[in-house]
Amino acid sequence: MTKPIIVLITGAAGNLGGLLAKHLKQNESVNLNLMFHKKDVAQELKDSKINVIRADLSKKETLYPALKNIDVIVHFAGILFKPNPEKFLPVTNTEYFRNLVDVAIEQNVKRIILCSFPHVEGETFPDKPATGKLDGKPTSAHARTRLEEEKYIFLKAENNSFEAVSLRLGMVYGRGILMMDVAKLLAKYWLLGIWKKPTWVHFISKIDFLNAFESAIVKPNIKGIYHIGDDGVQTLQDYFEVACPQWHHKKPWLMPLGLIMTFAHCCEIYSSIFKTRSLLTRDFIKIGYVSYYGDTKRMKEDLLPELKYKTFKEGLETL
Repeated sequence: MTKPIIVLITGAAGNLGGLLAKHLKQNESVNLNLMFHKKDVAQELKDSKINVIRADLSKKETLYPALKNIDVIVHFAGILFKPNPEKFLPVTNTEYFRNLVDVAIEQNVKRIILCSFPHVEGETFPDKPATGKLDGKPTSAHARTRLEEEKYIFLKAENNSFEAVSLRLGMVYGRGILMMDVAKLLAKYWLLGIWKKPTWVHFISKIDFLNAFESAIVKPNIKGIYHIGDDGVQTLQDYFEVACPQWHHKKPWLMPLGLIMTFAHCCEIYSSIFKTRSLLTRDFIKIGYVSYYGDTKRMKEDLLPELKYKTFKEGLETL
């Protein structure tokens, strides 16, 4: 019998990390370890077969027991929905990730998978997709700091014996995806707005995202940069034109970008004063305003040769 792969998911209490953990519960070839810091993992993940570990990415000493005997790390941990992310992301993204990679190398982890996104190459389009470069100049703090994480992991992999993987994930859609649920909530109360400039967006269904990440964990000889997206060619505006009626809500308002940025700024001010989550931040708008597409050739060759939903219109039932 083949020895199970021991997998650690950071940010397992978050949205995408939690969804992947629930998906991997069904895979008998995986022994699942879930790492969290403050917010606990979902109750359904507190299983006798799952090892739940509290650790703090800012404190290396807490990572050694969490990473002991781990084969594969999948890194999702990060902070969302907090105001002024440009002030803390250079620490919570870049420095914390360096701590994780450094300890993983010491603990002889075989593969480290970073959840990234095509924005790290700057603005890209269906006819000029992101191709796996590390010399982009993105505008948003989220993308800039993620690019620094990518550079660090591949630099370290050159001189150490682990497989470095960056899965540049397109926009995931489907029920239970937090960003889409926020959009749905705003649409319900007729508060969803979108700018007029067409923004090309590479989508991927929830199930195809989960299957691609599972393949990246269990398949041999996976390393380098993979763009995770479907075959659709559409804009963000196209998506909401179809999604809002599917949700039985009104279509979004077409608004000047400045008005949307002002609304995001107000959300951040409210969040700062009352210590609540910020539904929007100005950096979210900056990253959302940029068109992005990735070349999925490597994904199809190594991870996901067949998509369940080739376009978001095929996956309408999952919205």
